[in-house]
Amino acid sequence: MSEFRIDQITNQSGSRGPDIAGITTFTGTSGMVMPSGPTEYRGGRDRGLIGGGYSGSYENTIDYITISTTGNAVDFGDRTVTADKAGACSSSTRGLFAGGQPVTNIIDYVTISSTGNAFDFGDLSAQKERSAACSSAIRGLFAGGFNPNGNIDVIEYATISTLGNVADFGDLTEKVTGAAGCSSSTRGLFGGGLITRNVIDFVTISTLGNATDFGDLTENCYLLASCSNSIRGLFGGGSGSVRINTISYVTIASTGNAIDFGDLTDERNEFSSCSSSVRGVFSSGYNGTTREDTIEYVQIMSTGNAIDFGNLTVGRSSAASCSDAHGGLGD
Repeated sequence: MSEFRIDQITNQSGSRGPDIAGITTFTGTSGMVMPSGPTEYRGGRDRGLIGGGYSGSYENTIDYITISTTGNAVDFGDRTVTADKAGACSSSTRGLFAGGQPVTNIIDYVTISSTGNAFDFGDLSAQKERSAACSSAIRGLFAGGFNPNGNIDVIEYATISTLGNVADFGDLTEKVTGAAGCSSSTRGLFGGGLITRNVIDFVTISTLGNATDFGDLTENCYLLASCSNSIRGLFGGGSGSVRINTISYVTIASTGNAIDFGDLTDERNEFSSCSSSVRGVFSSGYNGTTREDTIEYVQIMSTGNAIDFGNLTVGRSSAASCSDAHGGLGD
């Protein structure tokens, strides 16, 4: 039997190898490993990051998890600043952490598939904290928040693959801080916020312009968390007159009010969320007594209560999360 050697076969001009088309068979002495596991988890994108926060002191820690599994978070590296209350968004390769308290305008970035410390990406238009964030594969949006002059309605965007400062996108329907953001590949949603409200705004990520009313959350709340696949957006927890454990959902491509999904394991606010196309993961937070290291998850296309996932490396509140497989990247 002759040996098939790719590196020694070229076309007539010698400029490149052969084109293989149609039905082609090969035999060999080495084995071939077929893909295994659910198809939705194939392709190498399944990592969530949880960065910064407050544990009794400000944190720069970034943890990572594998969303399709369960287990404790692992240290990824550090942000360039020590802060909580940042906004986070991501493409399939790069995660951004923007702003935070102590009030800063710095945007950091990391390469999600690796581990290591963050690098400087650029700056927000002003120092601010508690902006809501979401993204497509191309753009990251940061909406609302709080700066030394008060709550703001500004939406700004960055091109995730390119280092640099943000540019103006438009405005939310109101000046709010502590809202939460999620997205499909075309639409970004921003829900809740202080002034304590139940409003959900939406924008078309690829355009510029002001947000439009989408519908209402099931409760008035702020300091909540949100995540999505390409179909559904989830909003969980937060504070109204009291801390809540409610999770609600919307269908991103439509408009309308949120519907009850289930409950978190406890009432808490100041926490974060990330997702794959299958799972939404909620982590960290403050329950009135403890800054939590809790991580829990839900199946986005079902309904039901959250299930224990594992623990963070440090219990904290006001962390920020992103992933390489969320709804803004498509399924």
